[in-house]
Amino acid sequence: MSGPAPAVARARLAVRADLADLPVGSLVLVACSGGPDSLALAAATAFVAPRAGVRAGAVVVDHGLQPGSDAVAAEAARACRELGLAPVVVVRVDVGRSSGPEADAREARHAAFDATAAELGAQAVLLGHTLDDQAEQVLLGLARGSGARSLSGMPARRGLLRRPLLGLPREDTVAVCAASGLVPWDDPTNAVPWDDPTNAVPWDDPTNAVPWDDRASAVPLRSRVRHQVLPVLEQVLGPGVVGALARTADQLREDVDTLELLGAELFAAARVEGAPTIALDVAVVAAAPLAVRRRALRAALVAAGCPSGSVSRTHVLAVDRLLTDWHGQGPVALPGRVVARRRCGRLEVEPDAPIEAPAAPTRGEL
Repeated sequence: MSGPAPAVARARLAVRADLADLPVGSLVLVACSGGPDSLALAAATAFVAPRAGVRAGAVVVDHGLQPGSDAVAAEAARACRELGLAPVVVVRVDVGRSSGPEADAREARHAAFDATAAELGAQAVLLGHTLDDQAEQVLLGLARGSGARSLSGMPARRGLLRRPLLGLPREDTVAVCAASGLVPWDDPTNAVPWDDPTNAVPWDDPTNAVPWDDRASAVPLRSRVRHQVLPVLEQVLGPGVVGALARTADQLREDVDTLELLGAELFAAARVEGAPTIALDVAVVAAAPLAVRRRALRAALVAAGCPSGSVSRTHVLAVDRLLTDWHGQGPVALPGRVVARRRCGRLEVEPDAPIEAPAAPTRGEL
């Protein structure tokens, strides 16, 4: 009797290893969109979970961003139930408009995961990200000039979220679906319309600009990286680029975790006890190594009320100059209506006091 297809065996092995630390009887939820990655994860989890003594269900998020999204969500839920997952919950979310469509959708999706896991008592939510997703994440970070934390990619685990397939290539998830008789949903936003001859642009003609017209602009940036950038890198640099980028992310994550731990320790050591605001001893912070010092400063800004996602390198460098290039300059304005200033050997970070309008003059003062 032959065993499962190699890709199926690899997916099951990855899920089995990821669930090994959960107590018997735990509930895990597969986040399933109906695409090949999440369907492959659902199939592997449906096979592994009962053999590991773990209950497995699914959560399907309908973002409502495309016509017929409810039908796609219903089909994904049906596939999960047929695989034997239970319970299977479909959650419709309202995607905000604050950080861009992809980031807003991710925020709404993760909020739905947290709420559903809490409601059902799930110990983990499994996401179907693959090695290719990790490589795409690194490339996007490089293009944006991001720091080491962003370039370290997605962690295999963070809180409730787990990514069992992060070490497997996307071709494995496609193979799992084919071997399991699953028909994944083909998200139209992942298709870059370069098969249209009118959009064809030779890569070897430097005078031609890629025609990012309205249709192409509707395609998520990640999809452009997936369908254009990575294939070109593989063609020019040779096979193995995806794995190399993922290894870079792993190594950076190890370094970043250590630096952030040291930064947190410096923040705690330099903090002035009893101060009414976030106050750091300038001499202690300034004497620390550069990378550790700037992580401590970032921790101070967030602790004072700056939204974590809004604190950029520019903000941290401006505050750092209060330590290393001090010549009596005024306070630094920061996100979240927070200011940083140097005073009496301290770096103080606190909410900016609102500016009160002058009182209206009385009749006798006119």
